[in-house]
Amino acid sequence: MEVMVSFIVGLVVLYVILKVLSLPFKIIWKLFTNSLVGAIMLWVVNLFGAGIEITFFKALIAGVFGIPGVIVILLAHFL
Repeated sequence: MEVMVSFIVGLVVLYVILKVLSLPFKIIWKLFTNSLVGAIMLWVVNLFGAGIEITFFKALIAGVFGIPGVIVILLAHFL
């Protein structure tokens, strides 16, 4: 049973890797820059004392959406 689960997980990981590699470079570059800008903005906002606890979910939002994601996190924190 464990071998079967490991095999299925391996196939899923391989599928995801192939999908990511098949995306155009432009989309990957945009996702990378959004992630970098979002992470830096979240760090800067915390540096100035916003007191936002950085969790995996908040980092994911900031990473995927970039600056608009950080703005949404700030709005949610202060409301």
